[in-house]
Amino acid sequence: MTSTFFQRILIIILLTGSFPVLYAQEYKYEIGGMAGGAYYMGDANKNAFFKGLNPALGAVFRYNANFRWAVKADLLWGRISGSTAGLDNVFPDNAQVSFNRNLIELGGQMEFNFFPYSDKFAYANAKRFSPYVLLGLGMTVAPGNGSTMASVNVPLGVGVKYKLKNRINLGCEFSFRKLFGDNLEGNAVLDNPYGIKSSFLKNKDWYSLLLLSVTWDFGPRNRPCNNKNSISGY
Repeated sequence: MTSTFFQRILIIILLTGSFPVLYAQEYKYEIGGMAGGAYYMGDANKNAFFKGLNPALGAVFRYNANFRWAVKADLLWGRISGSTAGLDNVFPDNAQVSFNRNLIELGGQMEFNFFPYSDKFAYANAKRFSPYVLLGLGMTVAPGNGSTMASVNVPLGVGVKYKLKNRINLGCEFSFRKLFGDNLEGNAVLDNPYGIKSSFLKNKDWYSLLLLSVTWDFGPRNRPCNNKNSISGY
């Protein structure tokens, strides 16, 4: 991944904050599950998207502040793998290595919906489908391979939401996780193999996630109140 790519995505996400925010969702919360794939990008895979795609699973909780903004928390498990075989670049001592590793993530993100998202509230121009962008902060732990890697991660990505019916949401999300270390592989050969001085954006590992999700809404903002004659209203 290049610093230019990271900067462009970050600018797009920050600019979305200039959109006006009106109205509130019918339900405050969502909870559900995610499933899809994870893959690694680092010294053994510089820029090949979806190379070595492995399974990923997770749980998700979302607080819908309004039609546009949501706060999401996730707990994820994924598997990553990589190999230096067939790469054009030559590693010191012509080393050839491969790895497989599990990772666990706990994180949170802010999401911005490009359309007001709901299956109701037509007067507010709400739509049951919306693309969105996300930016957040998380923690990644990858045990095994003789050492445990732990690093803060910065997630950024895009997705789409579709309200299949009242209270049921489908989603598809693609995101990058920027780590603050170069040892995600768990192999000393791939831990800054060329001895180049690191920076925030350079010589750090990434992993990416492509996830499908199903969530259920709960926590209505307005509840009907019932009187003694069983007449309800708002």
